[in-house]
Amino acid sequence: MFGFFSQERKMRDNARNWIELADKVWHFRRDVLAPKEATELRQQTDVLRGQVKAKAGAADLKLTIESLEEVLRRTGGAIYPKTSLVENVEFFLVAAIVILGIRTYFVQPFKIPTNSMWPTYYGMTPEVFTDKAEEPSAAAVAARAVLFGAWPHRLDAPADGEILIPIGGGSRSIVHCDVVPGRSWGVIPTEVREYSILVGDAVVKTKVPLDFDFDWAVYEAFFASGKGDTYTQRKFIELFRARQAAGETVPVRLNGQVLLCLRTGKFVKTGERVLAFDELTGDQLFVDRVSYHFMRPQVGQGFVFRTDNIRSPDMQYAAGNQIESYYIKRLVGTPGDTLEVREPVLYRNGKPITGASAFEGNAKRLGVYAGYMALRDLEPGKTIKVPETGFYAMGDNSGNSMDSRYWGFVPKKDAIGRPLFIYFPFTKRWGPAR
Repeated sequence: MFGFFSQERKMRDNARNWIELADKVWHFRRDVLAPKEATELRQQTDVLRGQVKAKAGAADLKLTIESLEEVLRRTGGAIYPKTSLVENVEFFLVAAIVILGIRTYFVQPFKIPTNSMWPTYYGMTPEVFTDKAEEPSAAAVAARAVLFGAWPHRLDAPADGEILIPIGGGSRSIVHCDVVPGRSWGVIPTEVREYSILVGDAVVKTKVPLDFDFDWAVYEAFFASGKGDTYTQRKFIELFRARQAAGETVPVRLNGQVLLCLRTGKFVKTGERVLAFDELTGDQLFVDRVSYHFMRPQVGQGFVFRTDNIRSPDMQYAAGNQIESYYIKRLVGTPGDTLEVREPVLYRNGKPITGASAFEGNAKRLGVYAGYMALRDLEPGKTIKVPETGFYAMGDNSGNSMDSRYWGFVPKKDAIGRPLFIYFPFTKRWGPAR
């Protein structure tokens, strides 16, 4: 009994679909149909419509649908019957429109480009292998590529000698580099950074994406004092200055430039490993684009915003002169707030800032948090008041973050939303965003 009624309902639903198709043909083609064809199309459609309204049996509906289909084949033109190619094109066009709509108004995928929000969100980071026995096998390399977006870099010595690290003369990097043409995904033309390391008088090179922090890999491989010695740009700069003062640098001519090289004290022979690291992709997450239409952004939230209306030269430099770019920082100041940094604590309205675990981590320098650093607009002894027209945003990795201290306030209209969910890579950070 239940199967019978289910079949009746299915046939009526099928009939309604045919009626909808017949109405579409009528509205699109009635001005080009012959009077006899137009009359026949309307009559057959009305007969089926009446049967659906009267809840006719499945057998009667099936006969009428077959009669209507015969008429549609003669009158449907390009609307019916459709070729499989047309149906596939329509499917993908509709899917694209739906995806673009969701991305524009509801949820947008976003990839963390840099390590300004580390350790909350990771940009591209290195995993350094100081011993060849630690390096992943071929099978592990393939698995890591799938799970973590890892790309291996293995540099071997072209000659015998001490490993020397050229400093300066590059683009936004402590270690010397050149920006050269490259390809993304092996196909799309782009720019990459090419780094040179010296082994005695010989040079070994590697290429990495513009946003990859090669300085971090070099610091961990050659200069970190132990696992607790977390890399920051400031540490690396201070180390270089101290060793320069102690005479632990040597001048070297490289590509027509005379550069100071940091001595590592590590000597290798031809063919031995100079440096081994995996380039790990940045966190990829979904961003909520709805909430900020109904509620004010809250201090402590991860904060995604457009940068195209921030006219500071520092922002143009950081964003690489892109027409439009998106950044993620942490919201630390809303209109009317007064901010100050007394290292390592960030103060909001005269009190240590609250609202996020990263605030406490930096204030107490817990774990890998290095504390807030007094730089640029918030240099020691300086306060700043957030205007009614904007927000103030800073990175959790304060010593390695170009943020509102450099390029000022984020206009209210450019606030996009909050991070929702880290969907790749499949690390312990996978899941709801913090």
